[in-house]
Amino acid sequence: MKAIAINEFGGEDTLQLMDLPLPKVKEGEILVKVKAAGVNPVDWKIREGYLKDLFAHEFPVIMGWDAAGVVEEVGNGVGRFKQGDEIFAYCRKPIVHGGAYAEYIALEEEHAATKPKNISFEEAASIPLAALTAYQSLFDAAKINPGETLLIHAAAGGVGGFGVQLAKDHGAVVWATASEGNKKYVKDLGASQVVDYTKEDFSEAVRSQYPDGVDVVFDCVGGEVLRKSAEIVKGGGRLVTIVDDPTDLPRSDIQKEFVFVAPNSGQLTELARMVEQGRLKTHLSQVFDFTVDEARKAHQLSESGHSRGKMVIVLP
Repeated sequence: MKAIAINEFGGEDTLQLMDLPLPKVKEGEILVKVKAAGVNPVDWKIREGYLKDLFAHEFPVIMGWDAAGVVEEVGNGVGRFKQGDEIFAYCRKPIVHGGAYAEYIALEEEHAATKPKNISFEEAASIPLAALTAYQSLFDAAKINPGETLLIHAAAGGVGGFGVQLAKDHGAVVWATASEGNKKYVKDLGASQVVDYTKEDFSEAVRSQYPDGVDVVFDCVGGEVLRKSAEIVKGGGRLVTIVDDPTDLPRSDIQKEFVFVAPNSGQLTELARMVEQGRLKTHLSQVFDFTVDEARKAHQLSESGHSRGKMVIVLP
């Protein structure tokens, strides 16, 4: 099968189109003919080798942790899917090796859910990793409640955009940070207030409305933004980040959590239900062809940190 993979860590030029063996389906797994693969920041971080001490890996590493496609074969013990079913999945495995930038991928049954019927494969491939990250951050880690106040950083990005929608749907009062050009986009997602981080100090803007701070901050930026965010969480509130370890921040009166998204078919099924009910939408900023040049362009755009919504690679 054709796959876009790397044989060593490094820059975009390490991405190569390779002929690799078809994955063998083990017990509890499904073989999926990939129709589209999502592009996420974790892809280029893996490519660069930034996560090599966090996850075991085996070269060649096929890139991609988001997939949508059709079940081609089912292994022993699979009970939820059959050949021909349309699925989408978050594809992280214990060993980083067989990813979604490929004609086929073998997945544990529990990593997949039935694709929402009202969207395309391209749209479906853009959802799992980012939407699950937002879901687990807001509901598992922060345990956000209706009526609580929440600030989401990088709200125009994939994770932040899903976070705005999920929090709004749950009844939270959502503030967000985004650039001036993305203000309307983020408001349309459901944010009550959008702070232009290029011109305004988000902490001052929040304090002007909530002198005691907000109940929850969901950080998708890290660094100085994370440090300043700790200062605007009210006592007893929660700070959740997906970027840096927050445990050393000087606040003992708030809950500080780091989230690295885990596969969860039940939550993915719930997200699919929300999509079908019109309560959750995805925004495709760009669609790339299944070529090395296009994959490199996608990684460059993702690495810039300025893409709106999600990007996918479409297989022929």
